[in-house]
Amino acid sequence: MPLDAIRTYCKTLRLPTVGDVVEETLATAQREDWALETFLQHLLEQEIAGRGERRITRLMKAAHLPPGKTLEVFDQRRLPLRIRRQIPQLCTGAFTDRAENVLIFGMPGTGKTHLAAALGHEWVQRSRTVLFIPTFKLVGGLLRAKRDYELERELRRLDRFQVVILDDLGYVQQNREEMEVLFTFLAERYERRSVVITSNLVFSEWDQIFKNPLTTAAAIDRVVHHSIIIEFGRDMKSVRAEEAARRNSIRLGGTSAAQDTEG
Repeated sequence: MPLDAIRTYCKTLRLPTVGDVVEETLATAQREDWALETFLQHLLEQEIAGRGERRITRLMKAAHLPPGKTLEVFDQRRLPLRIRRQIPQLCTGAFTDRAENVLIFGMPGTGKTHLAAALGHEWVQRSRTVLFIPTFKLVGGLLRAKRDYELERELRRLDRFQVVILDDLGYVQQNREEMEVLFTFLAERYERRSVVITSNLVFSEWDQIFKNPLTTAAAIDRVVHHSIIIEFGRDMKSVRAEEAARRNSIRLGGTSAAQDTEG
């Protein structure tokens, strides 16, 4: 049967979407009396769209982004106006073409991780290569690679990502060896690839991470140069604390209502 042969050829030529839609498309073309060029164009458009969808699926799997942390469920009203105005431009991912960094500072629980992950989802949808990883996991992986004499290979693997989202930098208390591999990672990406960092520590407190004043200064210099800085502000409240207070208020309200009924 000709359709079976076409599907075989599509498989050989790695045109899976064409193979999937050719029968339905042919029926539509015959019913609507398409020109041959229209039929072929439609098939190729479907293949291109299918490849785009499959690429996004692959990129999303490789990104390891926290599920559910998207802009759709992120309450942007909590953010200062200056940050809300930055988000549309950040979503484009254009900063990666310039190898710029994005630094997100704020107190614990204010939504730094959610914002970084949500932006990561947007970048993947725009076909950017992204990796989301907690800082302690990155450092641990680099240490293992160094001990196995594979550090250069691991850095090359990380270099495949246009953006590495390094979450919770402030929670990593480095010993000397850990500090060295983290600094090496930041230095390797300097002016070539982008890093997104979330941290509850402002720059003046980064000596808690890198210990040595010279290394701290060098790390800050590489990260800040060509960077976009987002500061949530010290007065911004924790999302988790607000949700807990809301739940407690509802619970107490329900208890009060029940007591009034019993009284």
